[in-house]
Amino acid sequence: MNDHTDYDAIVLAGGAARRLGGADKPALSVGGRPLLDRVLAACPDAARTVVVGPGRPTARPVVHALEDPPGGGPLAALEAGLRHTTAPVVLVLSADLPFLTAATVHHLLAAATAGPGPGGGAVPRDGAMLRDASGRDQPLVAAYRSGPLRQELARLRAGHGSLAGLPLRALCAELVLERVPDARSTASFDCDTWEDINAARARIREHGTVLDEWITAVKAELGIELDVDTAALLDLARDAAHGVARPAAPLTTFLIGYAAGQQGRDVQELMDRAAALANRWAAEAEESGGAARSGGAIGDEAKPAE
Repeated sequence: MNDHTDYDAIVLAGGAARRLGGADKPALSVGGRPLLDRVLAACPDAARTVVVGPGRPTARPVVHALEDPPGGGPLAALEAGLRHTTAPVVLVLSADLPFLTAATVHHLLAAATAGPGPGGGAVPRDGAMLRDASGRDQPLVAAYRSGPLRQELARLRAGHGSLAGLPLRALCAELVLERVPDARSTASFDCDTWEDINAARARIREHGTVLDEWITAVKAELGIELDVDTAALLDLARDAAHGVARPAAPLTTFLIGYAAGQQGRDVQELMDRAAALANRWAAEAEESGGAARSGGAIGDEAKPAE
């Protein structure tokens, strides 16, 4: 994967959220984290991140901006965010994407900077946007070259006198954009209603994803950056529980994390060593059990016959 640290990110976090009864949508919690923080976690390597909308606390430092006029719509908000950016590529996101990942962000950045536009030819592409499973374009899950983006916003402003109230399709109509498929509509899933919020909260608790979601949430809450192989960690906990004692499982995993943080050690190396230790304990127990079954307690063979 290429290094895409030469991009800025703009997160649009305004709007009235009328279908949510006026709730502060970016601050709503999914999986114990505000929607806004979940989106910010998907673009941690942005050179600068601008959040456009009312000021809110965030899990990492951002630049705050406000569109003019307030509530002027997505194009006015985008222009306000652009004033604080300098990178050649700008990632543009809405603040209500609970399942956006860094992998999807990097796919968009790679597609936006890949050379000629769709269909080949000499015309370079101006960016890339996600397209969901229904074929609907997602201009607020997109990466744009900043030069063409600024030019198009300036053209729209000149033609309409203001960007306030203009729809997003007015921006995309004249830009050459690659479409990046989101086959399962996961990364593009947004939360416009309480039904959407409840569906997102239910999805993170599904059997196949709940552990990864929980580990990610814990790392964010504790402010740590440890790569964790969840499957390997569970295997280690199982070995410790079976080979030593049930409470050994959580205590062992705690000690691995503590050692990794205190000593700067590789987590996988520590897990391998602890797993080997648990296996040695299990082997000793098996040997002792075998000896007891074949001749009684250790040392019985040395006792003289009576």
